[in-house]
Amino acid sequence: MLASDASHFYANMEQERPFPIVYNVADMLAGHKRAYALASSRQHVIPGHDPLVLQRYPAPVPELKGFIARLDVEPSAA
Repeated sequence: MLASDASHFYANMEQERPFPIVYNVADMLAGHKRAYALASSRQHVIPGHDPLVLQRYPAPVPELKGFIARLDVEPSAA
């Protein structure tokens, strides 16, 4: 589940810490819950701007580690 801008960082959702610039906090938190409900697991919700995505998901080839991640595979344990 690509959360995109609904969650900039994993911490926004995992720790229920909304992004600091938001119009309606209640709506944002409801959106996080909806994303979790749509995903096959909480680990499969991917935020839009978190560099940790590159650590939780592998690169397609070793040369691309840190630049490109495969989102079609299972994430590593967070």
